[in-house]
Amino acid sequence: MWPYHPDLLDRAVPRYTSFPTAAEFRPLPGDDMLPDAIAACDGDVSLYLHIPFCEQICWYCGCNTGAANKAQRLSAYLDALMHEVTLVAGQLPDRCRVARIAFGGGSPNAIAPIAYVRLLDRVLTAFSTHAPVISVELDPRGFTEEWAQVLGATGVTNVSLGVQTFDSAIQERIGRVQPLAMIEHAVGGLRRHGVRSINFDLMYGLPGQGMDGLDATLATTIDMAPERIALFGYAHVPHLLPRQRRIDASALPDQAMRFAMAARGYETLRAAGYEAVGFDHFALPHDPMAAAAREGTLRRNFQGFTDDQAERLIGLGASAISIFPDRIIQNEKNAGRYRMRLSQDQLTGTLGLMRSRDDRDRGMVIEDILCARPTDLSQISGALPMTALEPFIERGLARIDGDLLIPTDATRPYARSIAALFDPYRAQTPQRFSSAV
Repeated sequence: MWPYHPDLLDRAVPRYTSFPTAAEFRPLPGDDMLPDAIAACDGDVSLYLHIPFCEQICWYCGCNTGAANKAQRLSAYLDALMHEVTLVAGQLPDRCRVARIAFGGGSPNAIAPIAYVRLLDRVLTAFSTHAPVISVELDPRGFTEEWAQVLGATGVTNVSLGVQTFDSAIQERIGRVQPLAMIEHAVGGLRRHGVRSINFDLMYGLPGQGMDGLDATLATTIDMAPERIALFGYAHVPHLLPRQRRIDASALPDQAMRFAMAARGYETLRAAGYEAVGFDHFALPHDPMAAAAREGTLRRNFQGFTDDQAERLIGLGASAISIFPDRIIQNEKNAGRYRMRLSQDQLTGTLGLMRSRDDRDRGMVIEDILCARPTDLSQISGALPMTALEPFIERGLARIDGDLLIPTDATRPYARSIAALFDPYRAQTPQRFSSAV
């Protein structure tokens, strides 16, 4: 269904979970940028709490995470995180309400269920909330019945499971061995305890992966009927992620095969009743994510595509990122320095940037492109990249109607490449990114 034009995909581009991207983050000029942004918040606010620990470290992973093998380290981190919750809540204006709470990592279930309960209780006690949507990322390898009970009892409605592939040989190649029965156990426990939206993270472009293996994983996934599916292309950047050096690069599919896999995934999931969400997510029609895509309200942030409409996301935990209309701020990445700052009652934002008016305008255009909806180019000041757009327009991968850039049926695999044309920073840091599809 999708025409393949390798010359339009040969540039490494970001996934654009923010604009500007994290590649543009720089040390903050002072310690007041995060407190000032929190104090200026208004309306609904979303929270993201980062748990940078995993029971087992997967070789492909690009997350800020470490082994959860020292109880004292986990305990000290959680104490600091709960203190940060208290500090931030004390600075957030009373007029704000927390509408969404997300736990990510790493693997939040690398900590004990009771520790998660205490952390959530601190959040719900410290912040003003009203029936917030609570979501949690889980590693099926550390999932237990106790975790299923706790998630149900605390009102979690959205869970994301790291599945990647059901092919046992490929699991060995990427350092993530988890038999089918393990995934089935997790899904069954979550369903029994009331979790109504389950996401599977899947990957294509893995070492030794062929079309038959991808088809088998997709078929098994469809049988299990998760409400949401994210089908990511594996990003092999061992120069940035040393743990990826354990992966045999010679066994990775080439760009043509990656494109074919992305297309097969799209066709297979659409035929199974899933609706396309952006360029690499899918959801069943009744899921709020699918509704947001249909209604033109889909958003994109550091958690990927989302139906969350809040303009302000506050990140809590080491390396967590906060997004405000006029700035993006990342917390201290090193867990030791993160704890030290909090021990002195200081918030830990250390990297980030101020977003200019042009940044915000271009960010809206890029978000529209990735969310597969028309975008008004007249909102961008200065010259437009019309010459660079021409090859995409000429081949039917997008079209222009007045001031509107309108997607076509073939736009999705080229969305990141088209978005990058509106990104003036990209000439500076091309080595940080991965294949466009």
